[in-house]
Amino acid sequence: MKPLVLTAGLTAVARRCIWFKEPAEAVANPVQFAAYVLTYGTHEDVEELREQLSEDDLQEVIENAPPGIFDARSWAYWNLMLGRYDAPPMPTRRFDST
Repeated sequence: MKPLVLTAGLTAVARRCIWFKEPAEAVANPVQFAAYVLTYGTHEDVEELREQLSEDDLQEVIENAPPGIFDARSWAYWNLMLGRYDAPPMPTRRFDST
């Protein structure tokens, strides 16, 4: 996925959706950033994100979503919106047994 450009709009989105990181740090990982916005963002936040991300980019976010960010409702919604019905299982954390 292409890097995100930290605009004034994305700075505001980052402050709302990933309040525990500085905006520049938050957008440095576009997949993680987009996953947070798709889960916790408002409609306006998602519109701001969509100014830089295509539907293919959002597909990449869903396919590579970090575990622990999406809730079940957001996971089902975004999979449906991106043509993935039935939604696959949500991402889970894996711990190696070695």
